Amino acid sequence: MRHPVRVAVTGAAGSISYSMVYRIASGEMFGPDQPVILQLVELPVAMNALKGVAMELADGAYPLLHSVTLHDNVQEGFAGVHYAVLVGARPRGKGMERQDLLEANAAIFAEQGKALSDFANPDVRVLVVGNPANTNALIASRNAPNLSPSQFTAMTRLDHNRVVGMVAEKLGVNAGSVRRAAIWGNHSATQYPDLHHAVLDDGSSVIDQLDAADYRENLIPAVQKRGAAIIEARGLSSAASASQAAIDHMRDWAAGSDRHDWVSMGIISDGSYGIAKGIFYSFPVQCNFGAYRIIQGLEINEMSRELMQATEKELLEERAMIEHLLPKETEEAHDNFSYSSEPHKPAHQELT
Repeated sequence: MRHPVRVAVTGAAGSISYSMVYRIASGEMFGPDQPVILQLVELPVAMNALKGVAMELADGAYPLLHSVTLHDNVQEGFAGVHYAVLVGARPRGKGMERQDLLEANAAIFAEQGKALSDFANPDVRVLVVGNPANTNALIASRNAPNLSPSQFTAMTRLDHNRVVGMVAEKLGVNAGSVRRAAIWGNHSATQYPDLHHAVLDDGSSVIDQLDAADYRENLIPAVQKRGAAIIEARGLSSAASASQAAIDHMRDWAAGSDRHDWVSMGIISDGSYGIAKGIFYSFPVQCNFGAYRIIQGLEINEMSRELMQATEKELLEERAMIEHLLPKETEEAHDNFSYSSEPHKPAHQELT
């Protein structure tokens, strides 16, 4: 049996985490031979609920669950962690403006970035789930001077899975046979689900099997607004599918993705495809044991370029709204980041 990995989860008593932590304990995130230590973090007012989560984890008798610790502060919760899933975030309240939401989350994710920088394993891998995920990832990474911006990611795998599922349903195929879909940009209603390079297992083009008008006028907006549609239908947000996406994202990042496919991750932009440097933007990537690389050389048509720039514009606007709250000393490193630089070692190779 391998040495256990330390996994921090914030917002650990919330609905997404409640769906996810048991699956981490069962081996779905890091594999059937990888023990885990769960370091669960919540607000002080939610600690009693978190104790209930810990009781259920104990009652599950998971062979891979080495231990569980509960924390009401990120400094202790992030100590020595190899992976961090940042789920907890300030939700948008009634009457709250977009800038108010961004600034409220800036305080939360600035503290988390500092704690990861100071207390986590030096090769920690961070997934930001809490919305607005892309800009929250930017805030956390800018407040983590001891870590590379490539160690932070924002979750657009949920959107990736959504478009794959919708295409599979439309074409009457299994979701596993849909390959090379991509999400560009922000995890928001401006994101661009791109199917121009997608293929089925038999090599046939997905876009050629879709009606062009239906794709532009119905499928793209359906992916962009799927979260709102689920809330309207069930009265609650999409916790189960978000949990699945987080599992998929971290599993592929840690163990490697399918070499015949690619996945979507919100990552620091190095200027690829003309996207502004320094923002967290979703690109199609392939993962290889703790590192990832942007898929390069894709032909971008006029429609795609227009939609990619629209979501880029939104991310630049979000950054501008909280720019005054970001440390200046990390700005140059983010704006000049290059994926050609030597990647950090995979976190699982650093276990002791």
